[in-house]
Amino acid sequence: MNQMISPTLLVLAAGMGSRYGGLKQIDSVGPSGETIVDYSIYDALRAGFAKVVFVIRKDIEQSFRTTVGARFERHLDVEYVFQELDNLPPGFFAPAGRTKPWGTLHAVLAAADTVNEPFAVINADDFYGAESYRSLARYLQSDPLNYAMVGFILRNTLSDFGPVSRGVCQVDGYDFLQGIVELTNIVPDGAHAMNTDAAGRVTKLSGDEVVSMNMWGFRPHIFEELRELLQEFLRRSGSDLSSESYLPSAVNGLVLAGRAHVKVLRTNDLWCGITYREDHPRVVERISQLIRDGFYPKRLWS
Repeated sequence: MNQMISPTLLVLAAGMGSRYGGLKQIDSVGPSGETIVDYSIYDALRAGFAKVVFVIRKDIEQSFRTTVGARFERHLDVEYVFQELDNLPPGFFAPAGRTKPWGTLHAVLAAADTVNEPFAVINADDFYGAESYRSLARYLQSDPLNYAMVGFILRNTLSDFGPVSRGVCQVDGYDFLQGIVELTNIVPDGAHAMNTDAAGRVTKLSGDEVVSMNMWGFRPHIFEELRELLQEFLRRSGSDLSSESYLPSAVNGLVLAGRAHVKVLRTNDLWCGITYREDHPRVVERISQLIRDGFYPKRLWS
């Protein structure tokens, strides 16, 4: 692969309007009104990403372009693709009454005709940290064959205000992903963590486990694999009005079938997200500390 090809950042943002009650209500976390998306793109730009593709819904296009996308258009190439219910493989149709999005696997496929270079996938409302983007960009420009996942330390991803769900990763001695186990209802337990399953069984966790936070690095040929998996999902669950196809589950299936090799890029960065309203001050303080330490300017885009 040409070492000089700059990777693209694919931002999954189709759910932003519904989750935040309208784009104008996206919470700022920086001193000059910056949102988490601002810091994500700032970090990606410094790491060597040259283009951002936002996956959004058609009905929020105008407000998204004005409120979010326009801020970045003079800094790097910006494109938009749309996750729509009826954008399905030939022969498949959304069932009557379906309003729920099809999930993150389907969202990534919305960019299949737009992304032709190595690319990263992130959630729009997660703060991953600058080192995560640097390590992912380096890997995408050095390994022409394999995929990658940024692996966070579990204790660095927990909330003090309620349980979270995390994909706990099994990694071999060469830091390649062997599988992902989805655990729900994880809470801090002193310096450690614990999980309680649906039957009430408690599993103690060290807190050192590597977890996926949906930050991936792919090659364009992943789209062909994902199309096949989406078709399998639709045949199995397409008539269910609430079923969703999740990207981590899809990648896990490819790994277990020996159809993909995923390098786990471990990071000690502190992941931040607003799972609960009470998490917001923690994110603001994290950004403030990074500004005080010189990692970010007070005004990000000045």
